[in-house]
Amino acid sequence: MMRSMFSGVSSLRAHQLRMDVIGNNIANVNTVGYKSSNVTFAETYSQTLAGASSSGASRGGTNPMQVGLGTNVSAVAVNHSKGSIQRTDIATDLMVDGSGFFMVTNDANAQNKFYTRAGNFAMDELGFLVTTDGYKVLDINFKPIQVNMSDTKKATATQDLTFSGNLNFNDEEYTTTVDLYDSLGDIHTLNINFGDNLFMTGTQPIDPLDPKINEVPAPTVAKYSYREMEFLNSDGTPIVLDPAEPIYAKFNEDGEIVDVVTLDTPGDPEGTDTAFAGTLTKLVAGASDIVLDIDRSMFFANADTDDVRIFTQYSQESDAKGVQLGGISAGTIDTFNISSKGEIIGIYTNGERKILQTLGLVDFDNPAGLMKLGANLFQDTPNSGTPKFGAPATGSFGAVTPGALEMSNVDLAAQFTDMITTQRGFQANSRVITTSDEILQELVNLKR
Repeated sequence: MMRSMFSGVSSLRAHQLRMDVIGNNIANVNTVGYKSSNVTFAETYSQTLAGASSSGASRGGTNPMQVGLGTNVSAVAVNHSKGSIQRTDIATDLMVDGSGFFMVTNDANAQNKFYTRAGNFAMDELGFLVTTDGYKVLDINFKPIQVNMSDTKKATATQDLTFSGNLNFNDEEYTTTVDLYDSLGDIHTLNINFGDNLFMTGTQPIDPLDPKINEVPAPTVAKYSYREMEFLNSDGTPIVLDPAEPIYAKFNEDGEIVDVVTLDTPGDPEGTDTAFAGTLTKLVAGASDIVLDIDRSMFFANADTDDVRIFTQYSQESDAKGVQLGGISAGTIDTFNISSKGEIIGIYTNGERKILQTLGLVDFDNPAGLMKLGANLFQDTPNSGTPKFGAPATGSFGAVTPGALEMSNVDLAAQFTDMITTQRGFQANSRVITTSDEILQELVNLKR
């Protein structure tokens, strides 16, 4: 008789604990990054009244006789499935779309690492990216992420010059301009004039740099045309190249750029030509002179490392333009954004963008083995497995969604259903106790 009463008591305790977990889940239905828990019951003990016996020649075997002694909570497991997405459009709100946890710390050397899925971060007065409780968010090198809003970028001089677009074969003259930066960040205008087209009446041996040489079968002779290139200051005065020779952009009969050359007889395309490689020096008062290489790489993408030509001479509208590379004015950081790869990108007033740091993530073989610490934080345990560190959108790690938050994964419908079954289970077991008490009362009343 006492067994049924204590079984009922053990079940009341188990159902009360389950109700506590359900109540906590419902309380955190709107908590950012919250992971719900669920309770699993298991039978506690069984009292063996008679053991099992094997069969014999005249009698069969018998099963054991056991009486259960109640229930117990076998596990309170955390459900790490992804919660719903809430768009906030706040730059520091982040969500991991997939596997991984953010890493945060509360000490200067980042020895204490904690993990969270709640990405409702903010910037403090020193530019550190922090949680609502002031924990600093770590990058892939376990350094606190900090955006120095006083950071500046010094000016750099223009280092290279490229030309892209088309030069109309029928244009007698075409001029384009490009702005160059000196070492102080000041802008200087350079004019580039392409003269009238000089074209051959006959053919000459094909240039080894002509892309037509790659045709099958390869031609042995070809026709070429030439455009003289002049470099002028903004006031129209010419800039003398080193070596000081007239130079020409050489095109094949398909309108493709071949080389930058000098002609044995300037202005005469019927002679021979020689590849040109020199420099242009633009004098600047009070700053370092701007020195640019002048050669065929000006007409190729990536400085002629992959033979991609970006300059043509077709019989269509001219849209050729010059682009300076490497030069920029001085600037200070204006704002920042965070990419899906976790890159903290600083945006400067001079238009430059720079990756300041990369957000770090961590993952575990068994996330359910993590220990909850409160404040949406987890800590690793011996059963969570070895932590794996990396950057967003690499390997098994999910990408980062900026301007959004992962909300609680609590399913209210499931929680209310569990609450009903828990309540009924509690009521049923309370009836077991009262019924056992009534039987005991009847037993006591046998002797009056």
